[in-house]
Amino acid sequence: MSQSDPSPAYAPPPPGHVSHSRLERVLRAGRFAVTAELNPPDSADPADVFEAARPLAEVADAINATDASGANCHMSSIGISALLTRAGYSTVYQISCRDRNRIAIQGDVLGAAAMGVSNVLCLTGDGVGVGDQPGAKPVFDFDSLTLLRTIRTMRDQGMFLSGRRITRPPQMFLGAAENPCIPPLDWRPERLAKKVEAGAEFIQTNYVYDIPLFEAFMARVRDLGLDRRVFILAGVGPLASAKAARWMRSSVPGIHIPDALIERMEKAAKPAEEGKRICIELIQRIRQIPGVAGVHVMAYRREHQVSEIILESGVLEGRRPGRRGRRAPDSADGAGGGT
Repeated sequence: MSQSDPSPAYAPPPPGHVSHSRLERVLRAGRFAVTAELNPPDSADPADVFEAARPLAEVADAINATDASGANCHMSSIGISALLTRAGYSTVYQISCRDRNRIAIQGDVLGAAAMGVSNVLCLTGDGVGVGDQPGAKPVFDFDSLTLLRTIRTMRDQGMFLSGRRITRPPQMFLGAAENPCIPPLDWRPERLAKKVEAGAEFIQTNYVYDIPLFEAFMARVRDLGLDRRVFILAGVGPLASAKAARWMRSSVPGIHIPDALIERMEKAAKPAEEGKRICIELIQRIRQIPGVAGVHVMAYRREHQVSEIILESGVLEGRRPGRRGRRAPDSADGAGGGT
């Protein structure tokens, strides 16, 4: 780099990697990975983001910044990703196709990469009718498959969809979502195969509360050889009460909760503690399923519980604990850390 050029050197990713993502390094090293979802604030104060991120960073290899999930407006995913990345946290930048067209999305991907973001989750997005502003105009210029193909083209071919060259392509580890436990069950592994063909390198699933259904899904995934082509992180989260579980099952798209778990919550003297215990048990059982590479923890407005759940589950035994704050470790052995 010449003295007249203040920009940092453009270092290629390590052999076998597509990004400088800590999450990618952990997964490719064969470690059981942990990601966690940050619930975005209804605020412009960065302190609110950091307060929610700190307990997650103690155990997570990357923190998901949701993009108006449920079609409800909060601080943007790219804004949260920028804040956390600059503070030394590893993030997963989520993109919902619902709200932006292909021009805006491609520009946002370059902007996120320029800020150091190296993981992206490609989502079609919930329809605006389920959110708090149903009169909003949906876009859906892409779906998750075309979004995956687009970012892969930008990264691997160094060009926009228009054919124009990109002088410095974004180094992104590409992710997608899957719903393994809701009908049509037989179609879910085939849908996953299409996402892998489109470029998905890691998958974060929706909540898994039914282990037999998830085991059947993973058996088919292994039959198709997809477990050797994509890293699958199973979605988990603590239930707050039987009433909350029923509401999730009936009102939140993509969630299946067996009656037996709801009955167990009803009988518990302390439902929230029972919900936490169930989550720990699910993580321990999920870890034993061949082909599962990690877990994705979603604890709505209860980020403080995530560290307790992961540490008590034992899935990070043998790895260095994460640290709070700016200079978190970034080797493949510790939780938390930079991108």
